[in-house]
Amino acid sequence: MFKFLAPPSFKPELPAEKIDSTYKSYRWQVFLGIFIGYAGFYIVRKNFSMAMPFLEPFGFDKGELGIVLSMNAIAYALSKFLMGSVSDRSNARVFLPLGLVLAAISMMFMIVPVVAFGPEHKTAAIVLMTVLNFLVGWFNGMGWPPCGRVMTHWFSQTERGTMMSIWNCAHNVGGALVGPMAAYGAVWFGSWFYGNQTDYYFLIGTYAFPAAVAIFIAILAYVLIRDTPQSCGLPSVEKYRNDYPKNYSEKQEEVLSTKDIFFKYVLNNKMLWFIAIANAFVYMVRYGCLDWAPKFLMESQGYNIKEAGWAYFAYEFAAIPGTLICGWISDKVFKGGRAMTTTIFMAVVAVFIALYWQFSANPTIVTISLIGIGFFIYGPVMLIGVQALDLAPKNAAGTAAGLTGFFGYFFGTAILANIVIGYVAEAGWDWTFILLLAACALSIVFMLFTYPDEKKMLADKK
Repeated sequence: MFKFLAPPSFKPELPAEKIDSTYKSYRWQVFLGIFIGYAGFYIVRKNFSMAMPFLEPFGFDKGELGIVLSMNAIAYALSKFLMGSVSDRSNARVFLPLGLVLAAISMMFMIVPVVAFGPEHKTAAIVLMTVLNFLVGWFNGMGWPPCGRVMTHWFSQTERGTMMSIWNCAHNVGGALVGPMAAYGAVWFGSWFYGNQTDYYFLIGTYAFPAAVAIFIAILAYVLIRDTPQSCGLPSVEKYRNDYPKNYSEKQEEVLSTKDIFFKYVLNNKMLWFIAIANAFVYMVRYGCLDWAPKFLMESQGYNIKEAGWAYFAYEFAAIPGTLICGWISDKVFKGGRAMTTTIFMAVVAVFIALYWQFSANPTIVTISLIGIGFFIYGPVMLIGVQALDLAPKNAAGTAAGLTGFFGYFFGTAILANIVIGYVAEAGWDWTFILLLAACALSIVFMLFTYPDEKKMLADKK
């Protein structure tokens, strides 16, 4: 591993009278750092979805665009899993900003296939788009694992559900900005680069403008984030809060080998596999709705870029209160039970998808449906991540979350939401909604498989 990524060594512990004030200050500082840092990743993550409606006039069809779109999810799935183990052995303060800068640079270069090749060299353009979108996805995979590392080292298990629900809103903040940035970035800066060639303005709004903002955010995240309390001269969070889970040991503060992380704590965990499969179907719904919303609304419903952009914004922004409420219900109503909370939320998502489908000609119901889907889908996304962190020791947290993320992004997003829906949509949008409803049902089934074991596990903690 590169030396500059190595975790910082532990410092001698500060005098007792300084620990409390220093701990409180650093906890809010690092939390702010991973919040804005992770939001930054979503500013340069799914931008290709906003670009797709403007690429079809250049001669690219839905199937081809679906393949390019899938590369982002495939790369993210692999990266989140594999880079998760690297992150568990890296300095989060360096790892996160590095990934964000590389993702932003890759996003900027997405302009090149359209401008340099265009429809005259369609094959070369598609190939380059595919490679670049793969890189965007790969470097985005460096975002979640260091955040999980920071969360497990700075916040104890009994407070982690609440803090994770707040932090999880970061990707909604970043994702919600993609639509307005695409619309207004094109208006504000498109003419600077392309003069009267208005067909190219979208390249600035969807790619260049968000990438520049993301690089600035990466610098700010580096200033704020710290790797572990011990690297700042502070005790472990369990010692500081006197909050030790039953499976806690001092060994969890050590850096594990890759072999131990994968084979001792992650791959042999039955519960992790169940939630990973459920996550695939949750993500199929999440991105099946999100990625194709601009295309569906502009093609079938006659929306313009601003209307589609604000619909995209509404979907993402509604997730913020939805995620917080979901976390609260999980902690307070179901006493830490994630499976039943996820089941209820996914059932409500299915209702809103049915409304979205059956009343797609009504802009008011479409907007309400997108808000409803966004409100209820991100709670399950968050809870599955919390379950993954809880089921593994904190020095293997990034890898555990990476396994569930791999299933979500590789199978759920790349294969099902991007490629399958991309080709199915060629035959008509009705079949896409049928697939989304089936995914809701399957996510519920696999989450219910975890319910008996989860109930027993929670009972054992009492």
